[in-house]
Amino acid sequence: MDYKSLIREIPDFPKSGILFYDITTLLKNSSGFQKIVQDLTDHYRNDQISKVVGIESRGFILGGPLAFNLNAGFVPVRKPGKLPADVFEVKYNLEYGSNSLAIHRDAIEMGERVLVVDDLLATGGTAAATVHLLRQLGAEIVGCTFLVELLALEGRAKLDGCPVHSLLSYH
Repeated sequence: MDYKSLIREIPDFPKSGILFYDITTLLKNSSGFQKIVQDLTDHYRNDQISKVVGIESRGFILGGPLAFNLNAGFVPVRKPGKLPADVFEVKYNLEYGSNSLAIHRDAIEMGERVLVVDDLLATGGTAAATVHLLRQLGAEIVGCTFLVELLALEGRAKLDGCPVHSLLSYH
């Protein structure tokens, strides 16, 4: 399936000079959505993953069905103030400022095999912050997987040795 044909490209969003890849047009296509979830499942089927960690918020869209298919639990990594119990939190830098992410302290047990999922790998700041949180909890990170990777931004270099798998890449 030609996934790129199902992704809408929007120039100058959210600001001039940026080409935005809108995955909602792929997600609303039932065949496209099913196929991306199946492709990700097939890639990790034999990796004995116990938890899929989805990054807020589009990582939840892919992470939930992927966890279901892999017979794994699902763990959300959220923005501050969104999780009700005791959390680990990390601040990280973005292209245009900074942000924070949080995970429940009891979400992952020491040595659990986890897979990080998000829709897009750009500069790598959000994924790197998630990897940092998971390592604080003692997770064994099997990989970081993305629907789209923007290769020119070299985000995978920030993931500290975490194996990266992307279904689509743009230069």
